[in-house]
Amino acid sequence: MEFVKPPPPPIRRLQLQDPEAATQVLPPVEGNGNGVAAAPAGSGFITARRAVSAPQFSIRRMEVDDVSIAYGDKRAVKNVSLPIRQGEVLSLIGPSGCGKTTLLRSLNRLTELTSSASLEGSIRLDDVDIRLIEPTLLRRRVTMVFQQPNPFPMSVFDNIAYVLREQGSRRARKKELEPAVHSALQRAGLFEEVKDNLKHPALKLSGGQQQRLCIARALAAEPEVLLLDEPCSALDPQSTQVIEDLIVKLRDDVAVVIVTHNLQQAYRIADHVAFMYLGDLVEYNSATALFGSPREQRTAEYVSGAFG
Repeated sequence: MEFVKPPPPPIRRLQLQDPEAATQVLPPVEGNGNGVAAAPAGSGFITARRAVSAPQFSIRRMEVDDVSIAYGDKRAVKNVSLPIRQGEVLSLIGPSGCGKTTLLRSLNRLTELTSSASLEGSIRLDDVDIRLIEPTLLRRRVTMVFQQPNPFPMSVFDNIAYVLREQGSRRARKKELEPAVHSALQRAGLFEEVKDNLKHPALKLSGGQQQRLCIARALAAEPEVLLLDEPCSALDPQSTQVIEDLIVKLRDDVAVVIVTHNLQQAYRIADHVAFMYLGDLVEYNSATALFGSPREQRTAEYVSGAFG
């Protein structure tokens, strides 16, 4: 019997009233005050609502001046200069391998723990070259929270108390440390969730709670600068939103620098954005300007998703 090929299934065609309106996205205009998008046609950046209003104040805490970083003969960061200010969130964006994490780690001298690493130029904290500051002291003043939550295998209370005891000249009693522990947990937005059982093992907290505990632990050192390396990449959307809201609140107390691959996140929470590519600082500008009307072609291509 001869096989008869069945006819193809019918194709359903959806008619758009205005095809261009379905694809064109308008980013936000800086200073419009409502977070609604308004960017030039063709930028291709699909905006989220801005979670951050204009900074109330700005205090320059660190200065990156013509910094180049190499691992052996390979230059990972090339002649980068930019300010880091309290009262603002600075986001470092760019494709993998562009040098943003290397630059972040150099701000508290973690890069130099790699034997092949070398740094040219200068990084200053409150006008003092960080190479003149003892590394342990520097890392109290410029603290870092990493991509994966890394609480110590001890109670919630002891995670914070450990940092406080390390800073003291004598081993303080638990009662003496309670106000500072509670304060750090409150600043990290975690106190209300854990206050009834501070003896709870930190490793049994949820991922989002663990990351906020790590932020609280960093804040317990009373730093001037807080470094965040992809702090939400391992978290669910709800935990991500909680931490993003926290970051925006913290900018009044500390200068915040965050590395993120999530462009929507950078747009939501950053005051200024630095776009890096192959070790170069391609563009540094306010978040609304960089995403809405980038000056450089490579920036426009990256934020539109042409590469990355």
